[in-house]
Amino acid sequence: MSDTIARLLRIHGRVQGVYYRASTVQQAERLGVHGWVRNRADGSVEALVQGTPDAVQALIDWAHQGPARAQVERVEVSEAPAEAVPGFTQAGTV
Repeated sequence: MSDTIARLLRIHGRVQGVYYRASTVQQAERLGVHGWVRNRADGSVEALVQGTPDAVQALIDWAHQGPARAQVERVEVSEAPAEAVPGFTQAGTV
């Protein structure tokens, strides 16, 4: 698993109430990445994405657009430690 990387994303803009989390789960499953996505109380969406560098980058690229109704202003990306997370899940708001 040495080719696995993890990134923490914070997505800002109109990203809650527009199917962003569910769409992220669908994209993650399509790309074969693991992790989670959740709403934050400040109106942003946060996601932990882990997998191959190409797959993680593909999800980051998608996150800049998101689903059709989203209006993404910016995506902050930082390195993160990998977690033992099976699949990709939608988590509760923090």
